[in-house]
Amino acid sequence: MSHIAVPLVPVPDHVPQELVIDWDFSKPPGGETDIIGAWKRLHDGPDIVWTPYNGGHWILTRAEDIEFAQRNHNPFSMHEITLPASTTMQILPLSADPPEHADYRALINRFFAPKVIRDMEGEIRELAVSLIEGFKEKSRCEFMSDFAMKFPITIFMRLVNLPLTDLDDLLEWTEASVRANDPERREWSQRMLFGYLEGIIRGRQREPGADLISAIVNGTVFGRPLTEHEIRGMMVNVIFGGLDTVASTMGFAVLYLARNPAHRRQLAEHPELMGNAVEELLRMFAPSSTGRVMTRDFEYKGVRFKAGDRVYVRPLLHGMDERKFQCPMHADFARANASQHAAFGNGPHRCAGALLARNEIRIFLEEWFRRIPDFELDPAGRISFEGGMVNCVTRVPLVWDSITPHASARL
Repeated sequence: MSHIAVPLVPVPDHVPQELVIDWDFSKPPGGETDIIGAWKRLHDGPDIVWTPYNGGHWILTRAEDIEFAQRNHNPFSMHEITLPASTTMQILPLSADPPEHADYRALINRFFAPKVIRDMEGEIRELAVSLIEGFKEKSRCEFMSDFAMKFPITIFMRLVNLPLTDLDDLLEWTEASVRANDPERREWSQRMLFGYLEGIIRGRQREPGADLISAIVNGTVFGRPLTEHEIRGMMVNVIFGGLDTVASTMGFAVLYLARNPAHRRQLAEHPELMGNAVEELLRMFAPSSTGRVMTRDFEYKGVRFKAGDRVYVRPLLHGMDERKFQCPMHADFARANASQHAAFGNGPHRCAGALLARNEIRIFLEEWFRRIPDFELDPAGRISFEGGMVNCVTRVPLVWDSITPHASARL
């Protein structure tokens, strides 16, 4: 990996030149054709590196370091979780450190409790079946637009009681917020999102319901009502979590399965592996990332972090670390430690919606393999990826029924 000749921001004096790399997480080198493999190449260098892109930040590349940062908010604070830093957006409860974090988190926990998720299973399964049956007889689909961008997102819109007619606008704004390379477009998308949320907030304050948004806008923390700033921060977290990450994970999972017939046969013939397969696919393709800001000077593994330094944490690097997982780039649906991934975070900021996401992916796989047990990439189609704070495969064209057996390329 080449070093920077003319850095985008000056390299701080405390950053050794040998740790400086040419790396933009929104456009990793080679990511346009293989975004997963692009990230794996970071393991060819030092465990901790620094890049001048996106305001300048450290990257933790190894599982043990990612776990350490996720579990230790002091000094790896989540007070600023976007890179580059956002002037308009605070995402709660993610950007609150303990002990304050617990009060914000309590507002949403009950909506993702095990009994609530179990009670949703019938509705989730019915939606999965309906979507798959809608294109099954065509013997083809573009997986992202025909399924992944409809399935978890429809469930989310029902959970928060928002009309499906608003979905296209919400998707455009959230996608631009986490992936747009143009800072002006990012700021525009955040303004549009906040403007939309303002109307929703006022409506639920006037006429609260039993939904998640009503609980937030009428909630209390530390014995007082949430401020307007806190309400917007909670709402943004809910919107991003519901609209992006599960769909992205499904896209990467299906792309892998389309390229690996042995894994397809394994799931078709052994449905009892579905639960562990979900964990393995989450390990391999965790799409999200977060930033940290150092609260104080801190030395770790010979690296001197300074107060105010930004640190980038991408759980994908945790899952592909061969020091933690044997043959990490190969899916093993019987892997004993598959669930030890960091896709949902570790420690106090672990994702509140993790159980719902797991159930959505599991139910999708179960119903898909009952109806389309064998499929492959459409040779006439085009696969595309996008980087950013959330990795995404944006197109996965599939065909089935008329498949002719042949060797499939691997991801």
